[in-house]
Amino acid sequence: MRHHLPHPALTLAASVLAAAILSGPATATADSLSPGDRQRLVAHLELTEAWLADEVAGLSASQLAFRPSPEAWSVKDVVEHLAIAEPQYWGQVTESLTRAATGYKPETTDAAILWYGVDRTDRARTGEARVPDGRFKTAGDALGAFRTLRATILAYARTTTDDLRGRAFGRGQMDLHQWCLMISTHAQRHILQIREIKASAGYPKT
Repeated sequence: MRHHLPHPALTLAASVLAAAILSGPATATADSLSPGDRQRLVAHLELTEAWLADEVAGLSASQLAFRPSPEAWSVKDVVEHLAIAEPQYWGQVTESLTRAATGYKPETTDAAILWYGVDRTDRARTGEARVPDGRFKTAGDALGAFRTLRATILAYARTTTDDLRGRAFGRGQMDLHQWCLMISTHAQRHILQIREIKASAGYPKT
């Protein structure tokens, strides 16, 4: 079994989580994110993009294809899942933006969204539309598609004046800012899954 030292990104993830918990509700203008909301969202998106690229860098074909069990995903599968899922999740953001802001108050908290990215005790199966299906020839192709969309999402997060706090995501529970954060914490969950695969018995050394 391979053993991994704590990744530096985990320290940053913990800092982002602590900042969200300690800062309490953020104050925003009527049509924009607060500086704190924007900073935490951008930091988390940057974190998970860089972390995913780092986890995949230098892996051999056998390491990318290794499955801990016949039904388990490989590292390549995980990266492909993210490249399939994020366009769907981002499309839900853009669709939600077509509806007017209503001063919506979410049922969940930012801290809960962040904890979702850390706690993998609940591992529900993904929807059929997001199951890896081999549409990307290589993990590098999937990662490239993931990073291309992340550039779009990050540009939006850095500059938007949309009222994300005042809009419900979909049918409710989260506001739209929280759903944008969920996109990143969803990636974090799967980065941790990659680390679990790499720590599995039988994972190739080269």
